[in-house]
Amino acid sequence: MARTSATRRARDAAARLLAAAAFAAAVLPLASILWLVAGNGAGRLDGVFLNNSMRNIAESDPGGGAYHAILGTLEQAGIATLAAVPLGVMVAVYLVEYGRGALARTVTFTVDVMMGLPSIIAGLFVLSLWILTFGFKDSGFAGSLALVILMLPMVIRSSEEMLKLVPDSLREAAYALGVPRWRTILRVVLPTALPGMVTGIMLGVARVMGETAPVLLVVGFTSSINANPFDGAQGSLPAFIYNEATQPYAPAVDRAWAGALTLILIIMLLNLAARLIAWWKRHGRA
Repeated sequence: MARTSATRRARDAAARLLAAAAFAAAVLPLASILWLVAGNGAGRLDGVFLNNSMRNIAESDPGGGAYHAILGTLEQAGIATLAAVPLGVMVAVYLVEYGRGALARTVTFTVDVMMGLPSIIAGLFVLSLWILTFGFKDSGFAGSLALVILMLPMVIRSSEEMLKLVPDSLREAAYALGVPRWRTILRVVLPTALPGMVTGIMLGVARVMGETAPVLLVVGFTSSINANPFDGAQGSLPAFIYNEATQPYAPAVDRAWAGALTLILIIMLLNLAARLIAWWKRHGRA
């Protein structure tokens, strides 16, 4: 008996050591990237950088900033989120609560295919349909359309998995009280799954905010501030970082590092806000 207990303790210690090693292997690359970006970008991340554009600033000149790119990224990601989240949640509700038969299988297969869709394909689709076929010009809204294509499958899949985790007993209790199915979904199922759904949605937002290929294809590039995403080319942080990083001048490279740090900080703040919202929802229901 003592020998068996010692063997179990040894196996438990080995499993703990392997888990810690796996955690370190996953965290160390991320920590090194954050350290590198913060170390190179913090010195240039100041009020001038956050409140000025690159208008009339040469790539070799110091100064200038990414205000136009920050504004464009927030608007493009915001429009994409407003379009993708309601549609994605409704599709997920259909698949979990109503979907049966060939149509549900077709939708599931389509979502699986879209999960692996290269981002440049989404940009080429919007370019060929929205710009070349319909005749619209490059704009932030065109970029948002491409981002919707990339974000939608992530929202659908994450929401679907969270809805599946809601116990059937909650649904059955509501049905036993005579609550209609649609009201059960709105008042019981969705609030229960909301914290996990918010996390999945934020993962989708984080992905699309860092996409470069579709932005370069359909949004265009400008160094001036354009607050209207429906009219003309608009700046974006991924395009700004790419443009500055490819320049042979030290001030441009410094701006690229600062832009990368800004993008990381924006995504971190959005995730923190989402976590707070999810916590507030759980606390309020409790």
